[in-house]
Amino acid sequence: MSQSKVLADRIFPAEGLAADVVRIAAANILLVLCAHIAFPLPWTPVPVTGQTFGVLLVAILLGSRRGALTLGLYLLEGLAGRPVFQPLGQPGPARFLGPTAGYLLAYPPAAFVTGWLMERGASGARTHFASLRASGAKLIGALVSGEVIIFAGGCAWLALVTGSGWANSFRLGALPFLPGEIIKMALIVAAVGGLEFARPKNSN
Repeated sequence: MSQSKVLADRIFPAEGLAADVVRIAAANILLVLCAHIAFPLPWTPVPVTGQTFGVLLVAILLGSRRGALTLGLYLLEGLAGRPVFQPLGQPGPARFLGPTAGYLLAYPPAAFVTGWLMERGASGARTHFASLRASGAKLIGALVSGEVIIFAGGCAWLALVTGSGWANSFRLGALPFLPGEIIKMALIVAAVGGLEFARPKNSN
């Protein structure tokens, strides 16, 4: 099955290693900015942040391999002590032993799966309306898949760290964030729609 170009390729159609370095560097900046939108909740060790928004948007923009690579490099930056993660936890390697480590480690696979789903090209002739509806359904499905991977990883780690089981880890690590994640996904859908509308109409 042929793969369609992802949004970053259609907006910035340059090819080659240098172009990919630019795309990945820009995505890294986006991730850091999103991560620093953070505030704590008093009943859970997991804060509300913009990180999942950044992870999923990067995956949609860059696709599977470059999205996963970007998130892998992002984790390595944090491991090296760079201030790239949300600022409420321990710095450097200690972050990977804290309560949010499961979410962090889930970012690269979530980016890969989300990007992979977006890369699947639709086959067959479609009307314009049917094409828009199929693209929207594919985008939402990809975002939900990424969210499931991130929160499964986060809750599994919380269950391991707290020793209180899946029900409690879901209550602490997923349930309080569901309304916010729905809003983030809606913002990504709106952002992708805006970028698609604004991109040059002669790009493939």
